[in-house]
Amino acid sequence: MTNLQNNSQFFIENLPILIPLILLEFGLMIAAVIHVLRHPHYRFGNKILWLVIVVVFQIIGPVVYFVFGRGDQA
Repeated sequence: MTNLQNNSQFFIENLPILIPLILLEFGLMIAAVIHVLRHPHYRFGNKILWLVIVVVFQIIGPVVYFVFGRGDQA
């Protein structure tokens, strides 16, 4: 088997695990993007910075935003 065949076989075998993780990743990213766009107050940084962090750093970005970036709710 070639390396490409091994990779595609690995992907197909792990698809039941990957689909929920991918959906969780996108759901978390969408929730964070919506929150960044709707709320003008952040503990650190600004709207553009948080949008870049949330979108570029997939799972870690939204978690970091919700833990450190989200400001007080007014």
